[in-house]
Amino acid sequence: MTRKGAAVGKKRKKLHGTVLKIIKAVIPSETEKAEIEIREGDDLYREIRVENVLKDQESGEEAHLKPGAAVDVIVEADSSATIKKPENT
Repeated sequence: MTRKGAAVGKKRKKLHGTVLKIIKAVIPSETEKAEIEIREGDDLYREIRVENVLKDQESGEEAHLKPGAAVDVIVEADSSATIKKPENT
């Protein structure tokens, strides 16, 4: 995607986490969830739940997370969706 002839950049932050548990689907047509604790998160907002399906970038083969697995969670946004951090004066 371009904007005024230049490519739109991305801003990102990598957070470190651990898979706490795997939550089985109640309905067979749904996907099980992985509950991940993000160490840098605030106390009340430290856990997230995501579908427990990963894909190998090279082969496209699907895999699932195991409890206790170390993971990285990447938050990424287009530069146009961010504002510059103000300098301390």
